[in-house]
Amino acid sequence: MKKLNVIKKLVNYGVISLIGFNLFTGCVKLVPDLSEDYEIQFQVGLPLDHNGYYHLTLDRNEWQTLHRVSGVVTSINEAGDEVFVESFWVAWESNLYWYLGDNSCYVVHYGYTDQWVKVAFDTTYIVPFSGLEVPTSNSYSYSNSYGQVNNMIAPVQSMIGDTLSLRAEWYNGVRTFNIVLD
Repeated sequence: MKKLNVIKKLVNYGVISLIGFNLFTGCVKLVPDLSEDYEIQFQVGLPLDHNGYYHLTLDRNEWQTLHRVSGVVTSINEAGDEVFVESFWVAWESNLYWYLGDNSCYVVHYGYTDQWVKVAFDTTYIVPFSGLEVPTSNSYSYSNSYGQVNNMIAPVQSMIGDTLSLRAEWYNGVRTFNIVLD
């Protein structure tokens, strides 16, 4: 009876499930060791002005302008060599959002005349997404086997003249990029 209570406590604390998980995964390192020191080198890919602000020229012909911000995560291994870190988690956040309007989604119904000319005869507007808040940045990224993390930002035309503040945060660090939307 006493052994059963000990096992129940171990299961409640997650020890048994961790042991079982480790038996199935073997010696594979699934996540980085948080006791190690990691370095992230970011590549914003935009011109930087003398005030430390990046500049992104928004596409005047499209509603959204897509741009990728990348980074490479490295660590020093036991032999003293710099190595790429896989499965490193980075959270991203932007200060700018936009809202879907009433007519952002629609379906045009087409038909044919007696002379087989294609004509649009009705438009149905889909409005359940109206007022939905849309972020200008992806939320999370994980590094690949080359240590690369990537994030897409997508500011819209109505943000021309604003400054997008993109924040990258990981377990022991934070980096903010200020991007002027020209």
